[in-house]
Amino acid sequence: MIDFINNNEKAPKSLGLYIHIPFCRTKCLYCDFCSFVSRNENEREEYVYALLREIEARCTKEYLVDTIYFGGGTPSLLSAKQVGRILSIVRENFVVADDVEITLECNPMTHLGDGKEYFSALRILGVNRLSIGIQSAVDSELKLIGRRHNFEEAKQTFFDARESGFDNISVDLMFGIPSQTVESLKYSSDEFLQLGAEHISIYSLQLEEGTPLHRMCEKYDLADDDTVADMYEAVVAMMREAEYYHYEISNFAREGKESRHNSKYWRLDEYLGLGLAAHSDFSGKRLENTKDMKRYLAGDFLENEAKIPLSEREFEFIMLGLRTSNGISKSEFFEKFRIDFDEKYGEKVKKFENLGYFLQNGQNLALNERGFEVSNMILAQILDFDY
Repeated sequence: MIDFINNNEKAPKSLGLYIHIPFCRTKCLYCDFCSFVSRNENEREEYVYALLREIEARCTKEYLVDTIYFGGGTPSLLSAKQVGRILSIVRENFVVADDVEITLECNPMTHLGDGKEYFSALRILGVNRLSIGIQSAVDSELKLIGRRHNFEEAKQTFFDARESGFDNISVDLMFGIPSQTVESLKYSSDEFLQLGAEHISIYSLQLEEGTPLHRMCEKYDLADDDTVADMYEAVVAMMREAEYYHYEISNFAREGKESRHNSKYWRLDEYLGLGLAAHSDFSGKRLENTKDMKRYLAGDFLENEAKIPLSEREFEFIMLGLRTSNGISKSEFFEKFRIDFDEKYGEKVKKFENLGYFLQNGQNLALNERGFEVSNMILAQILDFDY
């Protein structure tokens, strides 16, 4: 049962919930997320039970939950019944908005054969957005990074979701894959565009230490920085031509289909992370859950809690805000930090503005498309950090 707000009362602040599901059928070769291979239903059920207890422990009616995001891992490994139990407990312990955005990440392999039934069940439960991790339309590239699906299977998952009533689907596209070329990336981009997804996220492959792909990287031809930049530029051009709105450096959407949950991160809105290794930005503090499964299952959820220093918040305001097409507001910056933005950063910004990387409109400052392409370099010089 969803709680409703009395219109005569002051509306509470909005809150996002991130719910971490740490299980996968297999671990991708590039993945360094907190996730584990699971083929045991009892193991997942035990985790869900612990997750429900954490949700109850975090109960608050002082916020309006307007986004819920199931991330992983592979959240689609959960049964529809398990997803329903989680959402039911959320609704019992939080005030949930009528128009809440509920996203669930989906691996193309988890529901081949019963996709229509599974996705229809999710729709009934209130899930209204899917994020499908396709990554590439080239099967040899998928195999290189340890993905279990091929592109035809990914398309089948997409079409099953569409036929089940999902009208807000995001797909992930990766670039910088070993042996990938600008031409093969263009092919993948075109195939993704033909699917007609409402949202497309693009990611440059990061070779994280300790992952199998990092250990294997000497065997492959990896794109150099210039080629990766060419790949990014090629994808951006194709998305622009297809009339997708480039609302964040790595994200493109049809009008009105931007990820409301992820936008909270870039705006520094509050969110609660629930589940193993989940992080929160809540009530001026950072909360970090334990990565130890035994501790989590025993109900010992929280690992660290720390007040966010104002200097760190200032850094994030600029760093994350300039990742978006809306950029940052200098007047809002002053309201938050009592610092004149131009006095502190104006000289550094002017340098890049003269080079044609910024759009400035009164109190608003944003990177343009050229600025997005070299944003790491620009931000590193403005904020004095190495990248």
